[in-house]
Amino acid sequence: MTRSLREVVKEYISERRVRKYRLVTKDGRCNIEFGNVMHRNRFAYVLDIWTTFVETRWRFVILHFVASFTLSWFIFGLLWYWIARNNGDLKWQNPPANHTACAYSVNTLTYAFLFSLETQSTIGYGNLYVTDVCPGAVALIIIQSLIGTIINCFWCGVVMAKIALPKKRAKTITFTDQAVICPKKGTLCLQIRVANLRKTLMIGSQIYGKLLRTTVTQEGETVILDQVSIDFMVESGKDSLFFVCPLTLYHVIDKTSPFFEMAVDTLHQQEFELVVFLDGTAESTSSSCQVRTSYIPQEIIWGYDFLPIISRSKEGKYRVDFSNFAKVVPVPTAHCTYCYHNEAGHHHHSISGIDNQGFEVIDIETPNVTKM
Repeated sequence: MTRSLREVVKEYISERRVRKYRLVTKDGRCNIEFGNVMHRNRFAYVLDIWTTFVETRWRFVILHFVASFTLSWFIFGLLWYWIARNNGDLKWQNPPANHTACAYSVNTLTYAFLFSLETQSTIGYGNLYVTDVCPGAVALIIIQSLIGTIINCFWCGVVMAKIALPKKRAKTITFTDQAVICPKKGTLCLQIRVANLRKTLMIGSQIYGKLLRTTVTQEGETVILDQVSIDFMVESGKDSLFFVCPLTLYHVIDKTSPFFEMAVDTLHQQEFELVVFLDGTAESTSSSCQVRTSYIPQEIIWGYDFLPIISRSKEGKYRVDFSNFAKVVPVPTAHCTYCYHNEAGHHHHSISGIDNQGFEVIDIETPNVTKM
């Protein structure tokens, strides 16, 4: 049955609203802006010019790259034109036949620009060269060669740094779009799955989370983006991850967990954002990088578990089936942590109840009872 246009528009507006109020997007970008920054603080970007250019978008890097070389060629072209004018080398000055120019054939502004370009880029076509008549010309060619080398080194460094940015390595590390809550190791756990799409390892990988929400203190102060630490671990612990294959990470929902008071019918009514971080060092480049993603209540499903993803072939090789990377399956799960541990507490439930996916109906035979 096809959905109506109103339902499609409503779903689209809902997705736009969620994307707007999300602090960290699914691909790790931060949705934040700075306002009323003092002018003296903006000047700090100029002082830290290296980081500014490395973090600049490619289109602006290319624009500044072209502008810096073109401007330097033109400025030094004007200097060469000024030296030629002072020595009387220009055509309109009508130099004598036996006149020796400071720079051979530099007799117009166009030739001065071409000579500046050839000097700084070390082309040297042969019909433009400096003579020993003018000491100023000798000094200028030395200065321009040094400045041209500095400009080349700077832009080569910027391009290499942008290509080798750690966030590019983070593109090959992916999280599941949804998190699940189900029983694990005798307790309820919130689970996510992360995969490294490259065969090169991430050395010293560590994963942790921050729960962002708006809270009100006892003094009545509203704290926006209050951060609560969320610990994740794998079977071997939480210190370092052996990130050779996709891992299922889980957070134990105990009394210290902020998810302890939530239940299946109140989870999606909450307002929070779970930001997950993975820090590590790329084995191939030895550069540190951080991968981020986030989950909102609508992206956490209760009573489901991830399908197995790792198997072993007949040849003895381990095989990772990425078709099951984000697939989930329903499992019997209590609707709240209190119910799971049979503790007295605030048992959240709706009036109409919920469907228990693990409930089975069985027939019980009634025993024959002799009435007295």
